[in-house]
Amino acid sequence: MKNKINILFLTLLFSSSIPLMAQEIPIENLNTKLQEHTQQYTKTILEDEIKGIHVEQISLTGKNAILDKTSEGYKTIYLFFKGNGNVNAAKKDYTIVPETILLPNNLKEITVQTAENDTLHYLKIWSKLTEQDLLDLKEFPKENTQNVYYKKFTDCEAYTEPIKSPNTVSRTILPNKYIPRIAMGTVQTKGPDKVDPHEHGMLEQLFLGLADNDVIVYADEASVAMPEFSLLHIPLGSSHSVTVDDNKVMYYVWMDFFLDKKGEEWLNTHKKIEDE
Repeated sequence: MKNKINILFLTLLFSSSIPLMAQEIPIENLNTKLQEHTQQYTKTILEDEIKGIHVEQISLTGKNAILDKTSEGYKTIYLFFKGNGNVNAAKKDYTIVPETILLPNNLKEITVQTAENDTLHYLKIWSKLTEQDLLDLKEFPKENTQNVYYKKFTDCEAYTEPIKSPNTVSRTILPNKYIPRIAMGTVQTKGPDKVDPHEHGMLEQLFLGLADNDVIVYADEASVAMPEFSLLHIPLGSSHSVTVDDNKVMYYVWMDFFLDKKGEEWLNTHKKIEDE
């Protein structure tokens, strides 16, 4: 009996001396330099990180336009983050500059073309629609779901939020009620500054680092540097925050993927500036 107690004691002592593996923050740097003679680059980013969400980076150069098709049972979002070009959707041209969002909505295809002597980089994001999503879409305003949604980030509505400082400029680049359970926005400030620790177990979240972004992202005990043109996944339910040092820039897109439509109540913490 005494030997069993000693073994148990040693086992507990040994196991307590092993540090718990820190939770990692998944991050992937985007490729913004095409190899010589390469005119198109496509790569899946953070594969299988969020159920029902697929993200691809696409980079284009050269004179030829590409035909990009949407997928049945999915909604598609295009985030253009570097380079200039043009999108033709339903025989209408949309000028693409860095930091533009476009949703084809009910269109089955669009064409994308890079500006002369430039390279266009963007994310294509598919969201798989659930049976409830299909029902909810019928209740959304028709102009939200039938028309092409196209916005330059700088033209989007600004808001404030308690977890951010008064120096922060935040904008909603994709309000909810366009695609079920999805909203997106930007956060922009100069250091020293921060986004305070907060939790939201009702949604999955991706961050896309925009031009000059140079911040540290924290989630529980983990931390990671997030440079420009990188995509990061906030671990679900973690207490997370962001800091930016003196003379550095915080500028990223947040993408909220809610587990259900009730979770969208989180967006009530965003207050339109003109309402204040």
